[in-house]
Amino acid sequence: MLKKKKSFIENILILGLGGVGSYLAKRLVHEGYAVTAIEPDSSLIRYADSHLDARLIQGSALDIDCWRGAGAQGIDVLIAVTNNDAVNMLSAMIADRFHIPLKIARVRSLDFGGRDAILSNEDLKIDLIIHPEELAAQEIVRLVKRTAGIEIIDIADGQTQVMATRVTEGSPLAHKKLRNLSKTYNEFPFRVVGIARGITTILPGGDNEILPQDQVLIMASRQHLPRLMAITGEEQRRRHRVMILGGGLVGSRVADLMGKDVKVKIVEKDEARAAELCHRLSHAEVLHGDGSDAEALDLAGLTDMDTFITTTGENETNIMSCMLAKHLMTTSNGERHNTERKTISLVSKEEYLVLAATSGSDIALNKKVLAANEILKFIRRGELLSVAHLHGFDAEVVEIKAAKGSPITRIPLSKIDPSFHGKILIGGVYRDDQWKIAVGDTRILPEERVIVICKSMHLKDVHKLFLG
Repeated sequence: MLKKKKSFIENILILGLGGVGSYLAKRLVHEGYAVTAIEPDSSLIRYADSHLDARLIQGSALDIDCWRGAGAQGIDVLIAVTNNDAVNMLSAMIADRFHIPLKIARVRSLDFGGRDAILSNEDLKIDLIIHPEELAAQEIVRLVKRTAGIEIIDIADGQTQVMATRVTEGSPLAHKKLRNLSKTYNEFPFRVVGIARGITTILPGGDNEILPQDQVLIMASRQHLPRLMAITGEEQRRRHRVMILGGGLVGSRVADLMGKDVKVKIVEKDEARAAELCHRLSHAEVLHGDGSDAEALDLAGLTDMDTFITTTGENETNIMSCMLAKHLMTTSNGERHNTERKTISLVSKEEYLVLAATSGSDIALNKKVLAANEILKFIRRGELLSVAHLHGFDAEVVEIKAAKGSPITRIPLSKIDPSFHGKILIGGVYRDDQWKIAVGDTRILPEERVIVICKSMHLKDVHKLFLG
C-alpha cells in the first residue's frame, strides 16, 4: 500500500554523519525535525550522540535491517550523504521501495543526473542530486563575475537585493549610527540588516554604530542599487584576471566555467597534476609552484590579478595564502594601490568561515555549508518562498508568507517579544505591488510576503513567528 504523502515534513533519515551529514543533522534537529541517522563509524556515532538530539543507528546504509530499525516506512525525506556515490544512488532506490516521498543524494560525479546523463534523476529515483564541488565552483564563478569589492544577493525574485560591502575608514558609513544614517540619506529607502564584526554577526537596531573594517549588509530594491553603491563609494565592474591556488576538483572546475572571456592562472603544487591540467585546460595558464610562498606568487603575476581564489584541501593554506595575497595585491614596489582586489577562500570547517572572512578573505565558502543549504532550501520549499545564505555572516535571508493568525500579524514590529531581538530582523514587506522597507510601526498582515534576516540557528524562531 502506498504511503499517503503528507503536506509537511516531520521525519528525516540521514545516511552518513560525515561533514555534510552532521552539519545537516545539527541544523534540522535545531529546527524541530525528527532526525534518524545511520552511520557505520563508531567514533562518529559517539560524537553525534553527545552533540545531537537524534536517533542514531550504527550500521551500513545498505543494510535493510538498519532501514527497518530506522522506521523507513514513516520517513518523509531521505538524505544520502555518505562518501560513496554508488551507495547514495542505490539508497535512493531502496528509499523508493519504502515509499519515502523525497529522496536527496550527494553525488560527486557529474556523469549522473544531468540533462544528457545516461541515468537521469528519474532513473535513479532521486528528487535532488547534490554536487558539492560543482556548487562551490558555480558559486565562486558567480561571485567573481558579479561585482568588485561587494557581493550582491537577489531575493524576492530579484526585485530586492542585499549588498555586502566592507567599510573603510573613509567610507560615508563609518562611525555612523543607523538611526542617523537613515536621516542623512533619505532620498530612497534602504536598510542595514547585518553587520559582521570580527567573528560576530550583529542584526542591528537604530542605536548600533558602523565601524571601520565592519562588513555590512544593506537591503534595497533593485532600481535603487546604483544609488546605494554611489553612497557607499562602490563601483560595479567586471573582473577579468583571476588566479586560482589549487587545481583540484573545485579549482579546475572554476577555470572550466570561467570560459575564454576571463584570464585565468592556476598555481598547482603537485607537478603531475599541473601537467595534467596543462593538457586539459586549453584557455587557462597552469603554473607549477607553491602558492603559500610570496616570491612564487609574485613571479606568477599576482600583482596583475583582480581576484585571488584558494581551493586547496588545506584550511590553513587557503586562509593564510589569502592574507598574503591581499597584502601583495594592495602593496607592490612599496606603494599602496587604491584598486580593490578580491580574495575568495574555500574552507572545510564551518567554524572557520567567519574567521576567514574577517582576515584575508573577502569571501569564504564551504562546500559542506553550500551543499547543506541547497538541501535545506529543497526541504523547506513548502514553508519558505526562498532562503539565501550570506557568506561571511552567520545569517540567512528568508522570504516567507505570514500565515493567518500567526504571532507576527497580531502586533506592530516594535512590539515583538524582546527575546527575538538580535536573532531576527524584519527587512521588508510586499505591499501595494511593491517591496517596502519595514520599520517599527509596520504591522504585517496575513498572507503578506515578508523578507526576514535571521541568525542561521534561529530559523525555527522565524517559523514560530510567521507560521504559528
